[in-house]
Amino acid sequence: MIALVEASSYFQLVSLAAMADAGLLPPADERVLVLANGSQIPELTTPLDRVPGFDELASRFDRVVDFAALLAPRRPAQFNPRGVEDQLLLNKLLRSAWKLGDEPLTLVLESIQVNPARALANVFYDAQIWVHSDGLMSYGPTRSKLATPIAQRLVGTIHIDLVPGLEPQLLAELQPQRKVLSAPALSRVFDELAHGQHPIPDAPEGAALLLGQYLGSLGVIDEDEEFELHVQMLHEVKSRGLNTVLFKAHPSASATSAARLAGTAASLDLDFTVLDTDHLAETVVAAVRPALVLSCFSTGLATAKYLQGIEVVAVGTAMLLQALAPYQNSNRVPLSLVHALCVQNVSAPAERADTEDDELTGLLHAVSYCMQSEQLPQLRETAEQFLNRHYARHAVHFKRRRLTSLNLPPQWAHVGSRRRIPAQLRGVSRKVIRRSSRQLEKWSRSLNRLAK
Repeated sequence: MIALVEASSYFQLVSLAAMADAGLLPPADERVLVLANGSQIPELTTPLDRVPGFDELASRFDRVVDFAALLAPRRPAQFNPRGVEDQLLLNKLLRSAWKLGDEPLTLVLESIQVNPARALANVFYDAQIWVHSDGLMSYGPTRSKLATPIAQRLVGTIHIDLVPGLEPQLLAELQPQRKVLSAPALSRVFDELAHGQHPIPDAPEGAALLLGQYLGSLGVIDEDEEFELHVQMLHEVKSRGLNTVLFKAHPSASATSAARLAGTAASLDLDFTVLDTDHLAETVVAAVRPALVLSCFSTGLATAKYLQGIEVVAVGTAMLLQALAPYQNSNRVPLSLVHALCVQNVSAPAERADTEDDELTGLLHAVSYCMQSEQLPQLRETAEQFLNRHYARHAVHFKRRRLTSLNLPPQWAHVGSRRRIPAQLRGVSRKVIRRSSRQLEKWSRSLNRLAK
């Protein structure tokens, strides 16, 4: 038995290494690490086999094959064989290229709903399938229904306990086995990288670490709006009496965005340093131990808070919850979780002494049902109960049109409802619109000042 273990990002490489250390990967006579670089612009990012500590991470596997190099100049995400004939041909070719012979296979894939994972599952049509998680997005529902030939071969999932005790909804409709990678097991690998052969730039004590997300590339907001989010983070740092900011830009972000932010930091008398490193945010946190980590809804907020015990601040989540469209957007669950945990201070399930009213799980179930009601009909009753009890506090996570179309409570929140809205929520939608308008005006003024 050969296990093909696919990784498309540096974070996945670290996670899979930790899963191997913890004995969570499926048993196999040989484990082959398949590199499928998921970067949108691979020419501008560091290849996976050159990231810091790659040799140490890859040592958990028997050998490595580079799927991205094999497909170049096409990217792995563009690998989309069509029809049985193409799939049979590619099965033969990949088995030859990767020296798999006629051995039975197990696949350990990420993002099974999209290519290249979906394509590999189709090409290796008789292999058992496990799915490993990739950050907070794995807590959300499956974005599309899996084809029956793939669904029938799914054995289980392996996810990181990023939010202690919270069970993911990914593939819940298929009732898979759930294996859980503990936070300490993952932290040990980040500590290994932090103190390995590839040093991280020195940083003063008491610094704030700002994590960029490159939200403009997701089409959620534009570059100017994202810049303003970063400016809000700088003001948050200043308000807390900190003087030093370490900025770790998203790998796809342009250099000009960091330069603009440096100018704003200087006007606030903040020491601003752009971290020139390929290390992950978690490795940087393990090495420099910042006083504060700020971002919008980055998985780095959850790892800093729960894996590494660092104080975190989320900025802009309420605004993005309203702006994110369509409602089924797979970024909604990470965004809702970060807003609930870091802004509303909702407890993670494992932190609660009272398990009867697990508010975070209820929120996840309600949001997941609203996103994918047809795939998760078993969550309707849970969603109704949660909305009846908690809608007033959590209205920002839901859109009235969505509640109306699914006929979910509360009825007074439905579009066109004539029932009286409770006083504490009267005008919420109008307030959101007014605040968004004021924010846009503020951003416009800031941009005009910068242009002068």
